[in-house]
Amino acid sequence: MGWSVAERDGAALIVGGGVGGLCAAIALADKGWQVRVLEQAPQFGAIGYGIQLGPNVFPAFERLGIAQAVLAKSLLPGNVWMIDAFDGEPVTRVRTDDAFRRRYGHPYVVIHRVDLHKILVDACKRWPSITLDEDAAVTGYADEGDHVVVSTQDGRRLEGAFVVGADGLRSRVRAQMIGDGDPQLIGYVAHRTIIPFEKAPKGAPLNDVALWGGPGFHIVHYPLREKTIFNIVAVFRTDTFSQKGDVESYRAELQATYRDAHPVMREMIAMLDLERRWPIADRAPQRGWSQGRAVLLGDSAHATLQSLAQGAGMAIEDAVVFADCVEAGGGDHPAAFAAFEKKRLSRTARVQLESRFMWDHLYHTEGVESQVRNEAYRARSDEDVWRCLDWLYRDGPR
Repeated sequence: MGWSVAERDGAALIVGGGVGGLCAAIALADKGWQVRVLEQAPQFGAIGYGIQLGPNVFPAFERLGIAQAVLAKSLLPGNVWMIDAFDGEPVTRVRTDDAFRRRYGHPYVVIHRVDLHKILVDACKRWPSITLDEDAAVTGYADEGDHVVVSTQDGRRLEGAFVVGADGLRSRVRAQMIGDGDPQLIGYVAHRTIIPFEKAPKGAPLNDVALWGGPGFHIVHYPLREKTIFNIVAVFRTDTFSQKGDVESYRAELQATYRDAHPVMREMIAMLDLERRWPIADRAPQRGWSQGRAVLLGDSAHATLQSLAQGAGMAIEDAVVFADCVEAGGGDHPAAFAAFEKKRLSRTARVQLESRFMWDHLYHTEGVESQVRNEAYRARSDEDVWRCLDWLYRDGPR
């Protein structure tokens, strides 16, 4: 299909209308930029499950003017538990109560992804300088020296000052810029389900966030929407992680994997919607997030495992730091993008690397390693646990 006549408005072009892309749009608009967000889906939206957000994101939310809106739709758990998958006893916990909020200045929250996404879309719509383009699948970009040209699947040619790849784990912008192939599949898959809160297993800590960890499998659960619904994510290792199966084959795998797990875990497994599974992947930390007038942000730059629940958190932090760097760059976009990477690389890489370590050596241990883990972590005080998290929750965007 041939290109149409070029549209040029000097805008910042953001590829991807997820959390990172929308936060970046608001942050740039607040700096006086015209912004165009290009989303490949027919409409801006999110997968209908939960998300955890640490206190480190709230300074960014305050700058974006949405902190109170997020809090209004969130639940504030009193604890984040890790529970042994076999004996059902706590391994460790992060107290997220009033003392936690005093320490870090902000709460730990859980929120429905749809609610968070709607808050961000509504915030974008309040800015006349932000255009939200749906059904705009980007196929590539060209750096023309003094501007960029982004091409879309339907034949459009959109010009702007620079392009931001906020298009996630399998970023098209990253593929063109770095060309390092697909993300690294780790051999695990996830099944996600939401059930009515009243149907949640009574033996689980229903009012908090909990992760039940075992050898090669875990379950995370927490309440949402004023405790009217209950979010369950079941994760496990399988040789079929790259294959598409059917409900019965998925059910057989889950039952075999969780056969010796605690009865509460097996009860949750029986409640899962098995129509869809998500293979789990990440990327190794890497330099080179930008090239000329193109730059990566969020998962496109530093995709991480879910161990620290910081995939969205790092993208949210990225957004406000990125806007600051663009403003400080004074029109020298390559220099601004290099400054952005310099500010964010170590922090995001630490999240990636610590998440990998936790995945293998905290959540999914077996045998003697599990015994050692339980004894070591059960001996830790609340203060010990908080000190381990200070680097993450006290720093925030900078």
